[in-house]
Amino acid sequence: MANDIDSTFLNLINANLGIAHKIARVYFDDPVSREDVVQEMMYQLWRSFKSFDNRSKFSTWMYRVCLNTALTNFAKAKRAQPEPLTTYHQNIPDVESTSDDMNTLLEAISTLSKLNRALVLLYLEGMSYDEIASVTGLSQGNVSVRLFRIRKELEAFVKRQNQ
Repeated sequence: MANDIDSTFLNLINANLGIAHKIARVYFDDPVSREDVVQEMMYQLWRSFKSFDNRSKFSTWMYRVCLNTALTNFAKAKRAQPEPLTTYHQNIPDVESTSDDMNTLLEAISTLSKLNRALVLLYLEGMSYDEIASVTGLSQGNVSVRLFRIRKELEAFVKRQNQ
């Protein structure tokens, strides 16, 4: 029985591993910090796997666990090493192959609050408002309103950068 659970868990994690890496990339610039938080996500997923009850898709549940883990670790990292305000807006993931437009978008996303970053990430993953609400604990209407406001905020940021 334990081997069945282990193999089921591993199969589900391997099929959805990109979720953890995407979330880590949104919240952590340093590759070592990303690796650390992904490991912590895997631990938390394993620890709470018995609570997964198939009422939602596994990927939705995994987003919830990984986001909570990332947000907790992000807050701990910020308390441990406060970042100067002048560098906060420079939190762009270190991807050499991204275009200037992508860098501007990533920079704009990095200026958002932790919750709003999560909403953008889930939206860009193609999740429905209902799925996003399930992951974040917000109402579907709140998700809709927040995403509308976030789009306006991102558009304004990009417009300012292009002036």
